[in-house]
Amino acid sequence: MEHELLKGLSSDEVEQVLALGKRMKVPSGGSLFRLGDSADRLFLVERGRIRLTFPMLIRGHEEEVFIEEKSPGQTVGWSALVPPYRFTLSATAPLETDVIALQRETLCALCERSPVVGARIGLNLSFVVAQRLQLVQAMWMREIERTVEMKSAVAAEAR
Repeated sequence: MEHELLKGLSSDEVEQVLALGKRMKVPSGGSLFRLGDSADRLFLVERGRIRLTFPMLIRGHEEEVFIEEKSPGQTVGWSALVPPYRFTLSATAPLETDVIALQRETLCALCERSPVVGARIGLNLSFVVAQRLQLVQAMWMREIERTVEMKSAVAAEAR
């Protein structure tokens, strides 16, 4: 399987990175991390799905608002490589899911020893982050459109 974080690496380099990881099974409904947790590792999805949510207070009670879902080959928990190293969303498995957990210190040490690997992972990470920014921008734009439409409707009624 090709992982988005490891694109462009040789098969030997991919094996070096994957050898650093710990394979984990997340049970259906299980939590991988919560918003605000210390981000000391990131995860490569091998099988299943990881649901990313943002906890919000809605009408007096907390609800997990769906942001996106990650599938095999995708990366979850990139906050482990970006200061201040805190997860910015919550992650759960809607069905039994296999991931490879990569510790930040171990991965960063490999990147320091092999600048070519580090540069490629850094470029791939920027792509993963850019995807999230585009998603959040689209969500924000839809919300602005709703707000403008609602204000326009209220103004039209007032006339």
